[in-house]
Amino acid sequence: MYTVKGGIFFLGSCVTAIAAVGSMFELGYGEPDLGAMPTTIILGLCLPLSVILLLAAIREGRANQE
Repeated sequence: MYTVKGGIFFLGSCVTAIAAVGSMFELGYGEPDLGAMPTTIILGLCLPLSVILLLAAIREGRANQE
């Protein structure tokens, strides 16, 4: 059974993963629009956050599987 809480975790994971990939492209292909330091900070925050949120969504789904 799907829950709103698990869906929010998964949505957050997707958004942060997209931000991380976008930051990687910005840093890899020229001068980032926001500058190198803010883009690096965004990348550094979004990578672990997307993994944490994905794991939270999986745990939430398994907990409500019963």
